[in-house]
Amino acid sequence: MRRLHSALFFLLIILPVYGQQSIARQWNEMLLQSIRTDFSRPTIHARNLFHVSAAMYDAWAAYDTIARPFLLGNTVGEFMCAYNGIQHVSDIQKAREESMSYAAYRLLKHRFAHSPGAPVALPAMDSLFLALGYDKEDTSTDYGSGSAAALGNYIAQCYISFGFQDGSHEAASPPYSNQYYVPVNPPLMPDGPGNPMIRDMNRWQSMNLDVFIDQSGNIIPLTEGQIPALTPEWGDVIPFSLDTSDLTIHHRDGNTYKVYLDPGPPPYLDILSQGGLSEVYKWGFMLVSVWSSHLKDHDTVMIDISPASQGNIPYASLPTKYEDYSKFYNLVEGGVADIGHTVNPHTGLPYAPNIVPRGDYARCLTEFWADGPHSETPPGHWFSILNYVSDHPMFEKRFHGEGLILDDLEWDVKAYFTLAAAMHDAAIACWGAKGWYDSIRPISAIRKMAEYGQSSDSTLSNYHPAGIPLLPGYIEVIDSNDALALRGDFIFGDEYAHVGKIKILAWRGDVREFIDPETQSAGVGWMRAENWWPYQKPTFVTPPFPGYYSGHSTYSRAAAEVMTLLTGDAYFPGGLGEFVLHKNVFLENEEGPSQDITLQWATYRDASDQTSLSRIWGGIHPPQDDIPGRRVGAIIGPKVFEKAMRYFKGL
Repeated sequence: MRRLHSALFFLLIILPVYGQQSIARQWNEMLLQSIRTDFSRPTIHARNLFHVSAAMYDAWAAYDTIARPFLLGNTVGEFMCAYNGIQHVSDIQKAREESMSYAAYRLLKHRFAHSPGAPVALPAMDSLFLALGYDKEDTSTDYGSGSAAALGNYIAQCYISFGFQDGSHEAASPPYSNQYYVPVNPPLMPDGPGNPMIRDMNRWQSMNLDVFIDQSGNIIPLTEGQIPALTPEWGDVIPFSLDTSDLTIHHRDGNTYKVYLDPGPPPYLDILSQGGLSEVYKWGFMLVSVWSSHLKDHDTVMIDISPASQGNIPYASLPTKYEDYSKFYNLVEGGVADIGHTVNPHTGLPYAPNIVPRGDYARCLTEFWADGPHSETPPGHWFSILNYVSDHPMFEKRFHGEGLILDDLEWDVKAYFTLAAAMHDAAIACWGAKGWYDSIRPISAIRKMAEYGQSSDSTLSNYHPAGIPLLPGYIEVIDSNDALALRGDFIFGDEYAHVGKIKILAWRGDVREFIDPETQSAGVGWMRAENWWPYQKPTFVTPPFPGYYSGHSTYSRAAAEVMTLLTGDAYFPGGLGEFVLHKNVFLENEEGPSQDITLQWATYRDASDQTSLSRIWGGIHPPQDDIPGRRVGAIIGPKVFEKAMRYFKGL
């Protein structure tokens, strides 16, 4: 059942009225809507968000006596956008709006010209442009005449040209295609048992599906029988705040991989011996399997998800060593050791309890932050949060929480520029690491470990040092008395063919033998580990790029830091952000939730931390992908904000 998408959450309190928002806001909404109809490409859309936001900022700054543009009149990388200044204008506000609109319109039309949603997105852009009273036929770039439209066209032209040489491979055929990255593993066929074809359990493995539908709902053709990796060479893209002091250059197969803020490698599995980081590797993927058992459609385990119990995790409490991860994450109960908030600092009152079934919470959290289908992708999701905060009746638009209240246009322009720069740098840092470390996803690791056997009891015949660890009640060995021991058909004469294999208590997804014909869901129950499936649709299964480290964790923590700095307050307006997910309406992977669920966050960092956990419950990342993303994001957010402030101050 189609849910009310999470992007609408941040528009529920005050719906934007067409024509009453700033020009920057209207074009930002147009950009977000265009992303929702495009392919699901978080890196590319982080770049689109930055370039469009920066183009609007440049057009705004061109008429300011203090602020310094980003690209206009500057050299970025090896590209120079020459600029000789503008003539005096009598109506700065009018000129700004016109120049910003032409810049945003031309750049959007270029970037989404070949989008699968172009038949919808492009006419919508035309409609907004014409409704604002501008002329599509005015393509002049001769800004020297004093034309605001020409300046906007020129700025857009600079960003288009810059985009062809910024390392993104936009000019490749097809655009943004990989130039040298090749996966080492043959693809996994998830409809079959186990993972018999994998060669290296430390490297990424693509999927071979009958039909692959991305998280925006688009059918993506397979390349040589597998889904191509999305932008694993993104470390080549020119960043905003990251510089050579942040850069580590790696080499493999004669190719260069650039990794900014390199966190070092993930834990690797040695299939021949136990000990060391092999145990961390196995523990992390075992945790993903165990948390899958929490995704129950009717759960009797009740938890408090209010800010009184959730959130307020100090940065210093994040583990610095992989060996300490088991102390941070709750293996059996799920989640982490949250401190919670004693009171709402804006009201002085305690947060009211919010008791819900854990199964509903875990499933809702997973789908809420998954950003699909019809989503603005993870970086765009945080623009919806920003717009919600900007609209909140209790929020005052004081930059960094200080000084005079800014007019809507100045606030939006500066806020979009800063947040977009953080999303852009987060994408470059994270995907640079993904391409270099090329790390495995849970579906590949769990299935192969189970195929090896178990690594807990060396006296059993199915022991293997690379096997999955056993955990009574969650991961066990199938014996002859187990219903899972039976083959299901006796044609081959061995009806107990599955004795000695591994079974896990988990969400059974699309495994046909368990599907309830009434609900069309298999729910949570015991299943053979060789058939384990993430909490995802069978046409998607897992993201089409390496795992380490988590993009959601990186984007969200960087955004949370920026939101905290932009607003001058770690807390949502009024000390609480929330969204109601309605019973049997919100979920798309199966029916649910079983009751209305209200997700709540006190701070932006709390929302970010929940985003990170959602990817573990969703079967997308193990803990070892999460923490490095949080740490890198926590560096990028303040770094971007500091550099953006220098532009605003003309430094």
